[in-house]
Amino acid sequence: MPHDHGHHHHHHVDPEAGDARMVAAVGVNLLLTVAQFAGGLVSGSLSLVADAIHNLSDALSLVIAFAARRIARRPADDTMTFGYGRAEIVAALVNLTTLIVIGLFLIYEGAARLFDPPEVEGWIVVILAAVALVVDLATVLLTVKMAKSSMNIRAAFLHNVADAMGSVAVIVAGTLILLYDWRLVDPIVTLLIAGYILWHAGAELPPVIRLLMLGAPGEPGMDEVRRVLAQVAGVEGVHHVHLWQIDERRRSVEAHLVVSDLARAPRIVGAAKEALAERFDIGHSTLEVEHRDGACAGPAMRA
Repeated sequence: MPHDHGHHHHHHVDPEAGDARMVAAVGVNLLLTVAQFAGGLVSGSLSLVADAIHNLSDALSLVIAFAARRIARRPADDTMTFGYGRAEIVAALVNLTTLIVIGLFLIYEGAARLFDPPEVEGWIVVILAAVALVVDLATVLLTVKMAKSSMNIRAAFLHNVADAMGSVAVIVAGTLILLYDWRLVDPIVTLLIAGYILWHAGAELPPVIRLLMLGAPGEPGMDEVRRVLAQVAGVEGVHHVHLWQIDERRRSVEAHLVVSDLARAPRIVGAAKEALAERFDIGHSTLEVEHRDGACAGPAMRA
């Protein structure tokens, strides 16, 4: 029975420039982590130490994202016949899971200190948090463009956005400690940072899991794909339709098409492929053609 495979490839614009931005972002985050750890230990600020831990996770998340980005550009081979694009999705899952673990750890530590707020040196907190904010914003600017089109970079990007928000909150906390000696604000800020981290990670995680589980993309819907295939001239039924994402940019369809004239199979398959590409930008399809008298069992959709 005829099978047809179509391939559609997407290319990243200037990937080497993107790699350079990632390396720069890793460097500034590692320098900041060292400064924040030292400042947090000297000042006694949990929120500053928490921010340092999160900054270290930022640097590690960027390293993971960078490595996955490089791996994803490898061409398909006999081991990975669809290519290595899903390396970026795996990296996104790792980074988002790390964010959740960090968020839960900060909630635990912040809640414990609510009952015994420590002494905090406000000036050290404010100065280092201000430096951290500058670095966080620089990292955000280095990665924001790439984050728009990549789950992988977006997960690392969220680490840095959360840090930027955390730095603002730490500055507020340090200022209140300086002005009013309100030590309770330090663990409160820690809890706010943790909540923000968990909120963002929780929102990003379901689409990543869906893609790794070979779930159908949000668009197009299964009914739409079945309908378009069923409307192709010569197709009398459609069944065993499978729709999934190969990676973030490529979708794939597998389906059985029932026809009455096998001699027309190549033309019907060509028309079906063209319809999938034009309507849904689906460039990879595997279509099996069956005669209506010997079609395999499966719910058919009549044209």
